[in-house]
Amino acid sequence: MSSFEYTAIPAPIRSEKAKAAKTPAERYALTLTDEINRMASEGWEYLRAETLPSEERSGLTGRTTLFHNLLIFRRPKAAATMPRALTAAEVKPAAPANPPAPPAAPAPAPAATAKPAEQPRPEPVVTPAAEPAVGAETTTGVSTTASPIFSEPMRVTEKPLGDNPKG
Repeated sequence: MSSFEYTAIPAPIRSEKAKAAKTPAERYALTLTDEINRMASEGWEYLRAETLPSEERSGLTGRTTLFHNLLIFRRPKAAATMPRALTAAEVKPAAPANPPAPPAAPAPAPAATAKPAEQPRPEPVVTPAAEPAVGAETTTGVSTTASPIFSEPMRVTEKPLGDNPKG
């Protein structure tokens, strides 16, 4: 069973000027043909044109019903969503039961001639904070790196909304 996805676009209201089209009807037909061909190049199949009602605001409190001309298109759903059989090239071979031993590491160089390797600075670890208890102060905007001026990370604290004793 095939499944499709659908889209609706507004039908052109004005026609484009063209040398080949002399009358307004010919110009409109050419504009409509160009739009249908554009959608077909994206894989959409033209189904039909529909005139559908839409209730819209008119003034401050009034409502009016307008009719819109829409072009309806469909295309088969993407193949990625449908299951398919794997080919032999896509199947990974099973890992061996006894993996081979890693090769022996070379002997380290004498300590007198070796330069100390520059260690990279570890990346800061950011962990998500737990949900604060009701009425507790929360910490937001916590910097994980120290400021060049201060040695401690900067913290901003604020009280949660709803703790106003007057309210």
